Amino acid sequence: MATDPPGRTPKSQPTMADVAERAGVSTMTVSRALKKGGPISDETRRRIMAAVDELGYVLDQTAGTLSSKRSGFVATLIPSINNSNFSDTVRGVSEAIEGSGLQLLLGRTDYLVEKEETLLESMLTRRPEGIILTGGSHSPRSRRLLESVGIPVIETWDLPQEPVEHVVGFSNAAAIRALVHDLYVRGYRNIGFIGGTSNRDTRGADRRVGYSQAITELQLGPSRIISFGSPPISMEQGGEAIVQLVEQWPEVDAAICVSDLSAFGALMECHRRGWAVPGRIAIAGFGDFEVSRCAHPRLTTVSVDAFEIGRTAGRLLLRAIEARREGQRIAPETHKMPFRVIQREST
Repeated sequence: MATDPPGRTPKSQPTMADVAERAGVSTMTVSRALKKGGPISDETRRRIMAAVDELGYVLDQTAGTLSSKRSGFVATLIPSINNSNFSDTVRGVSEAIEGSGLQLLLGRTDYLVEKEETLLESMLTRRPEGIILTGGSHSPRSRRLLESVGIPVIETWDLPQEPVEHVVGFSNAAAIRALVHDLYVRGYRNIGFIGGTSNRDTRGADRRVGYSQAITELQLGPSRIISFGSPPISMEQGGEAIVQLVEQWPEVDAAICVSDLSAFGALMECHRRGWAVPGRIAIAGFGDFEVSRCAHPRLTTVSVDAFEIGRTAGRLLLRAIEARREGQRIAPETHKMPFRVIQREST
């Protein structure tokens, strides 16, 4: 764990009065514009909404009924609910806050920054006491909301260069670099990578970067990258991608897949085509999902303790919330979580 010195920190939560001052109108006019009550000119409404966006203001729907400002819940946003790593992270958060009196509100982003923005705005109107996010890439508006809302914010599963506040994560690029180096030590020289067609999954995009960095470091020639399917890549897409990889680069002797699910699909396609694994081609994934441990041969992968990421984030959030309730604030912290390459029979 590393504690960073205080840097950019969330500002005081903007109020309706701040919006009114910025827009040059009364607070009553702002209220009418946000609640769509009463006649307001289009120009006035435009100025008000511009001020709302610039300040990162969110209408407090609990005002007047929650004088203590203790809503009793925290928000957590994850990309997917059917990914065991993210469900384990949520389980870790839940264990950490159990007995605190706080309840967990869960949102699913589908790996879309636009959906994250919509969910954030919706959740923040209910004034959660803290929020945990997956990843460090957000839309400009989401970042303004997070920096201005005045509650503890924790980004997980990543090490963003400019965190909003707290971080509990690891370098996805470094994890894949370690995997490439491990395959190199085992004698593989023509190593390919299978990932998605877009950067929608920013962690997957970082893994692709890590692969390219390692190929350059080890002087293994040009990268062999197959971009196939919209993230997250399915088992079926992994199977189709491994065929493309072998057809485009017949000399390839190892394939790293962006996740264990796509790696399992690639493995099954190799079985169907009679390609020995690892005799003809070695296959490795990422995540240490249950399927990687049950496959035949079992899949080499990168393991990250998803449950511990959640539990560490939950405990940090509790400390930050307690400090806020006492009118204080803890300095931004970055907790770097370990990862390890697990070698199995597929390589």
